[in-house]
Amino acid sequence: MIAALRRRSRQVDRAGSRALERAYPPLLLAWHHTAKSGRRGGAWLWPRLRPLLAFLFTAVAAGERLVRRTCTLLVRAATAASRVLTPGRAAALVLIAAGALLVASQFIDYRAVEIGQPGYAGLPDVAKAPTVDVRSAGEAHAYLLVPVGLAAILLGALALRRESRRLGLLVVALGILSVALILLVDLPHGLDEGGQTSRFAGTSAVLEDGFYAELAAAGAMVLSGLLYYARPCRIRISLSGRAASARRRRPRRRASSRAKVARSA
Repeated sequence: MIAALRRRSRQVDRAGSRALERAYPPLLLAWHHTAKSGRRGGAWLWPRLRPLLAFLFTAVAAGERLVRRTCTLLVRAATAASRVLTPGRAAALVLIAAGALLVASQFIDYRAVEIGQPGYAGLPDVAKAPTVDVRSAGEAHAYLLVPVGLAAILLGALALRRESRRLGLLVVALGILSVALILLVDLPHGLDEGGQTSRFAGTSAVLEDGFYAELAAAGAMVLSGLLYYARPCRIRISLSGRAASARRRRPRRRASSRAKVARSA
């Protein structure tokens, strides 16, 4: 049994060897033909492909130089802008803008009463319910926020000229006072339908843009005051402090002899 398996494996080995010997010359000839056609194709394609690749890599290099120069210019511009527009000045500019918005919002309609609102439900935005009893924001509190806005503008101008954290606290106090006045006075009056319910059917009081504008301005006052108060402060170093820090950074000299080493020890 074992001898028969050995003879059978030898026969299979001899048949595989003869098949490989017969297939080797055609495979070698096909390889030579393929290599020759590949060399011919490369020789024909490379002169035509080389200018395109050179243009592509040149464009990539030019784009890289342009990006580097742009980044350098942006860094220089940001550095120069940071020297002029400090955090304190930015907070002061925001405060001035918030004060101006608070003054302007007092003359904008902040509430109205819509008539027949249920009948306009589901219609496009073009068709709106008629409004009556339209009032501006200043009428609800006798225009008390106008001097508050002017004071905020004045404090913002002072904050641009001098650095004082007390200004920030004063601005925060004015902003909190404005927010309290808006929420405690304007909001209830704005949602009060008044005597229009007896005159018209389907009335509802709505808040207009003036209410949200003055509320946003008061919130911006509080935020700008907090930013101005918590801004990074400048640490002034005296001449003696600079000299001490320079002495600490100065490297120590090494001893040149054994006697100096012993004395230093």
